[in-house]
Amino acid sequence: MQTFSNAAAGGIVAALAGRIIENRAYLSEIDGKIGDGDHGVNMAKGFGMAAERLKGKDASLAEALDTLGTVLMTEIGGSMGPLYGVMFTEFAEQLQGVEAVDAKTYSAMLHAGLDGIQAIGSAKVGDKTLIDTLVPAVEAFDAATAAGKSFGEALTALVDAAEAGRDSTIDLVAKIGRASRLGERSLGVLDAGATSCAIILKELSLGARALLQ
Repeated sequence: MQTFSNAAAGGIVAALAGRIIENRAYLSEIDGKIGDGDHGVNMAKGFGMAAERLKGKDASLAEALDTLGTVLMTEIGGSMGPLYGVMFTEFAEQLQGVEAVDAKTYSAMLHAGLDGIQAIGSAKVGDKTLIDTLVPAVEAFDAATAAGKSFGEALTALVDAAEAGRDSTIDLVAKIGRASRLGERSLGVLDAGATSCAIILKELSLGARALLQ
């Protein structure tokens, strides 16, 4: 059975922060088309602060995710800080005390993050939000493991579904948030939250896959 070491995986969060910072301008550009244009700036600020706090520490994945979630919840404004903050702290809670992370634990982590987001927000699949990325990604991971696929194969399925979910938001009308005021004019543009969520899930999953034993 494939697993990866929680203790050895804290660096995944630093790599994730780097990827978000790289995409700062892109995420703000997307957000500016139907939102207020600060998604990339806020995300890069929060992830950058978390990366600074983790620098030089030999943190586990659970500790690194908790640091990131706490920063996003307490120090980043907008709607995404609390949503992603809850997601990452819920991820961390599922990994606390776990030495070897297997597919079952990873699924529990994903579900806890999704449940946390849904507990504080009302978005559903089809509303043109990060939920359109996260829900199909979680479902694809679970379907792959249920079909007897390896942990690594399930992670690949997760990434593919996350990116397909992100792309689906081009054809959706925003139902929630600032973009919802635009109605039909929100068509034809990717949702910024769905886009950042796809980046997050891809980096987490590629990082995990690289550590599998």
